[in-house]
Amino acid sequence: MTQRNVLVTGGLGGIGTAIVSGFAASGFNVAAVYAPFEAGKIDAWKAARTAVGAEVQVFEADVADYASCEKLAKAVGGSFGPVDVLVNCAGIIRDSAFKKMTFENWDMVLKVNLYSVFNVTRQFWSGMLERNYGRIINIASVNGQKGQFGQANYAASKAGMHGLTMTLAQEGARHGVTVNSVSPGYTATEMMLQVPKEILEDIKGHIPMRRLATPEEIAAAVTYLASDKAAFITGVNLDVNGGQWMHH
Repeated sequence: MTQRNVLVTGGLGGIGTAIVSGFAASGFNVAAVYAPFEAGKIDAWKAARTAVGAEVQVFEADVADYASCEKLAKAVGGSFGPVDVLVNCAGIIRDSAFKKMTFENWDMVLKVNLYSVFNVTRQFWSGMLERNYGRIINIASVNGQKGQFGQANYAASKAGMHGLTMTLAQEGARHGVTVNSVSPGYTATEMMLQVPKEILEDIKGHIPMRRLATPEEIAAAVTYLASDKAAFITGVNLDVNGGQWMHH
């Protein structure tokens, strides 16, 4: 079997790191994209991956900026190779009630979470169509499905992400390119575990399984959708939320 090349944006985050590690453990050739503000963390992050036997190439890009993504594509093409699997995992939150939400925080979340999916995917889409093979997995959120108080910007960006997913799935289908979303529920990342204990307990109380997801459980769904076994699955939003949000 050919070794597939995987590119993961937001690769240094809690879920992103688990996705990178999951692909490396499954025998994929993996590269991670990190944001300019994360440059100080990259050496320690790479060392931690190497320590567990995961060799990962890294590329810096501002995924909210189209020109930066064009540069990223050149760098990836030059030293990594054609991208067979793309995981769009970059994301931020800037929460506040809508009546207090600033345009800056609306704009920033839409650019980093949603525009990034266009900015990055656009660079690698044609290559996938030409090679008649591709897997794109967009990391959305349960809150993009059900909404969440204080997250008008985030919920809109994640819902928009799946709208784009379904359209690309239709355009890529005849070329062997599948495009799917994964919508995690609340996940035990470092960021999440900094939430005050009583709020965390309240969140768990609303999840039928009474616990948070592990980042590895999200990563397992992603590696499955990237596998040859999932070749007939496209345009799907796969829920990994412990039963918190169910719909038909």
